[in-house]
Amino acid sequence: MNTATPLDLRAKIRLYWLLTKPLQSGLLLATGLAGYMSARCPVFNLDTLLGLAGSLFLAIAGSTILNMWWDRDIDACMRRTQSRPTSAGLLDPREVLRVGLIVSALGIGWAVGIDARYGLLVFAGLFFDVVVYSIWLKRRTCWSIVWGGVSGAMPILAGRALGVGAVDWIGITLALGVLFWIPTHTLTFSMKFAADYQAAGVPTFPSTYGLGVTRAAIALSSVLAALAMILAGYGIGMAWGFLRLLGVLSAGLLLLAFAITFRPSEHINFSLFKYASLYMLAAMILVVMDVLS
Repeated sequence: MNTATPLDLRAKIRLYWLLTKPLQSGLLLATGLAGYMSARCPVFNLDTLLGLAGSLFLAIAGSTILNMWWDRDIDACMRRTQSRPTSAGLLDPREVLRVGLIVSALGIGWAVGIDARYGLLVFAGLFFDVVVYSIWLKRRTCWSIVWGGVSGAMPILAGRALGVGAVDWIGITLALGVLFWIPTHTLTFSMKFAADYQAAGVPTFPSTYGLGVTRAAIALSSVLAALAMILAGYGIGMAWGFLRLLGVLSAGLLLLAFAITFRPSEHINFSLFKYASLYMLAAMILVVMDVLS
């Protein structure tokens, strides 16, 4: 007999909010907004700005909910994710699937209504995230993170394309900055929680190629991410002061990346994992501040 107490609406909304991974979704949303602002569009074009924020958040949240629904079995095998509402059985999987599809459809539909090109790029991000990365590749190959990175790069490319009305080299360079940044974040994560991924049977770079190759990949991706962000900053005409600050932040990323390669430790690994997220958020803030200054 099922003795579980039915959830009230407030509790259910809270559980679904957790499924959106607010911090991760917020960071991706920040990249999309920064991409749009990098086009130096009228800052107070509130209709477009709010439309971008709303549609992009719904699309990102919807894809994350769908990923949680699909990964609920392997999440239940990992201590880090056992308490998620889907893996803990707190929500009906059929309901989670319906909510994820509805939220995703609302986000994509809204995005297409704003601009067809923008909508297509937002849809591409969702497709790569849910279908290519999670459903097709995540359980098969450690190289799935590349396609997950493509998905993560789509918000900033979509925002830039909406602002300038085209996919230009600056938008692609910004997207590459995010794409190359993601391995720095995810590979340090996979090293920290190697036992969890092994328990779930999910292939990672450390389990496939070893820690040495993984650390070298982190260093290389960090170099490429920093170069791409600095080049994009120069391309959008970022003021020298902001560009220099971006260079300082990039130097910090590179120092930690090389430290984990030549002087590896759990402390440096954790520091790089945390700094990588702060680096990307700070870079997006600098883009916005440069436009507003």
